[in-house]
Amino acid sequence: MENLYNTSSVLVLNSFNLSSESVFPTFLFATLSYMIILFCNLILILTIVLNKSLHQPMHLILLNLPINDLIGSSALFPQVIKEILMNSRAMQYSTCVAQAFFIHIYAAGTVFILSAMAYDRYIAICCPLKYNTIMTNAHVMRIITVVWLSCLVIIGVLFVLLLRLPRCRSELTHPYCDNPTLLSLVCVDTTINNIYGLFLVAFTQVMANGVVLYTYLQILVACFRSKHSDTKAKALQTCATHLTVFLLLECLGLFTIISYRIKNISPHLRRFIGLSTLIFPPTLNPIIYGLKTKEIREKVVYFFRNNS
Repeated sequence: MENLYNTSSVLVLNSFNLSSESVFPTFLFATLSYMIILFCNLILILTIVLNKSLHQPMHLILLNLPINDLIGSSALFPQVIKEILMNSRAMQYSTCVAQAFFIHIYAAGTVFILSAMAYDRYIAICCPLKYNTIMTNAHVMRIITVVWLSCLVIIGVLFVLLLRLPRCRSELTHPYCDNPTLLSLVCVDTTINNIYGLFLVAFTQVMANGVVLYTYLQILVACFRSKHSDTKAKALQTCATHLTVFLLLECLGLFTIISYRIKNISPHLRRFIGLSTLIFPPTLNPIIYGLKTKEIREKVVYFFRNNS
């Protein structure tokens, strides 16, 4: 029976199939994208950490978003850049599992963190007089702890179920690793994994969409009831930017999940959407949530002026 299964520790990735002329532009784009993501997210993290005036509930929850974005992009880009530059398709199985684990942590973390941010905005706009009483430091730390523990537990179970299965293939259908591509290497029954995967998607979508839909509906109602036009405009602007990022992530993420279950879909389109989920949100998040936030924007400008 042991001969039926591939126990090789080296996997073969599906290459990008780049022509010799497109290797350098693709390498340059990937490298610049990663550098921009690193720069923007690190600036946002340092700005919040180093300024005590920003140690408020909204900013403390926001701090987790760039950390999460760095986890996702750092799991993807170094391997992709190496693959493009060296035309290397080989990857250790343990490295592949680690990459897939952190990519899924990033995906789940983004959904949960955006939900926590929506809850914070709901309390701030709909219950402004109770905000400081409700959103204490202890409560904020509980929210952050629940977010990360939830991610670790649900993704941890996903990979425990995956790693218990024997492999009989070594060639991946994707240029990077995730749970569906690793599951495609298995030649035994994967019903339990499929059921848990569908449950995981349904749970996170219902939870996240439910929280965001409820909180933003309540915020919109509170805005239209407000007699202060400035407050209403600021709240609506905040809601609009948050919803834009959330809907972008939802559309890209859901299409990626669905694409694995559609056999006739173009592999190039599936690859593009999958990579977009790991490129665009980490690039846009620090700009939208950082530079669009007045307090953070002022601190960033002050930092660069003093160090120029």
